[in-house]
Amino acid sequence: MGKYKIFVDGSAGTTGLRIADRLAQCSDITVLPISDADRKNLHARAALINESDLSFLCLPDDAAREVVPLLRSDVRVLDTSTAHRTDPAWVYGLPELHGTREKLKTAARVAVPGCHATGFIAPTAPLVQLGLLPKTTQLCCYSLTGYSGGGKKMIAEYEAPRTDPALNAARPYGLALHHKHLPEMAAVTGLDKPPLFVPVLADYYAGMETMIPLDLPALGLTAQQVADALASYYAGEALVTVHPLNSGTDGGFLAANKLAGRDGLEIFCLANPDGTQMQLISLFDNLGKGSSGAAVQCMNLMLGRKETEGLKQ
Repeated sequence: MGKYKIFVDGSAGTTGLRIADRLAQCSDITVLPISDADRKNLHARAALINESDLSFLCLPDDAAREVVPLLRSDVRVLDTSTAHRTDPAWVYGLPELHGTREKLKTAARVAVPGCHATGFIAPTAPLVQLGLLPKTTQLCCYSLTGYSGGGKKMIAEYEAPRTDPALNAARPYGLALHHKHLPEMAAVTGLDKPPLFVPVLADYYAGMETMIPLDLPALGLTAQQVADALASYYAGEALVTVHPLNSGTDGGFLAANKLAGRDGLEIFCLANPDGTQMQLISLFDNLGKGSSGAAVQCMNLMLGRKETEGLKQ
């Protein structure tokens, strides 16, 4: 069998570069090149995508929407932008959600999840699917991320000599509770409303920690029920680990960069002493399971490769 022909549209961006770096290590893949002159040529890019066995769109939303109509319906595309994540014609690329893995194996259009969205959906979607969280539940969510999630401009800002003392502090953003990941957070979990969500940017390179508090009596649940349900749902998964109730922290701390450089996601189930309140925490790398690692995992399934090929567990 010959090598797979893969094209990365937008390989100069942070996600595109990381995907291209991963593909360069694969002996069964040839990355289709594009000249500097054609990088912004819509029709040249579309021609390369149509020539490929599979392509990644690592583009701004509008650019992703612009190129898709020019593509053959059977060409296989993974879009890392926000553009198609709630489009029912696209498969949402979180393989561990029940029923998704089989869809990915035959899909031609796949939307790679957003990083904050992954941290929220991984613990909550199973609880909605299992009927433990009513669809009418209004959740809150806080998510801490390293500055690499802001792309090349933000990385350069943080890594240059400091002139702005604000960069030394954690900085919540999306303060008006309006973030681009909110539509997929609701659509993929099945909740009627997106969470009240505040992301927080901090002075470290990579890693994400997404926190979701639960009022257990209001939901008619116990902490053990929730922890057991998540452990059962993700049993046997190579890239998602659920820690037993009230375990797994580092002496009561969890560093948001603990899984930097890895492609898995860990879920922590932590309850207060009287069992009335609980916090679900997703810990992962925003550049791994939150972007390029997730994209490669989906590619592996679409091409019939080993699902974890090229990923660091």
